[in-house]
Amino acid sequence: MSMMDKLKNMLKGHEAQAGKGVDKSGDYVDKRAQGRHSGHVDTAQDRLKDQLGRDPEQRREPPAQP
Repeated sequence: MSMMDKLKNMLKGHEAQAGKGVDKSGDYVDKRAQGRHSGHVDTAQDRLKDQLGRDPEQRREPPAQP
């Protein structure tokens, strides 16, 4: 079992708290980098939330194609 699988099992049912932690840590990194890499930090936050399981209330719907 990989480390990511173990983390997912531990965080199951606590997606909202995990998302808050990811947001808080990403904001700290962004502050330390003085905003120079904010786009990269935002992308990393989104990918990590997807890996750990995004809170169902925060799931993003893809834009509708006409």
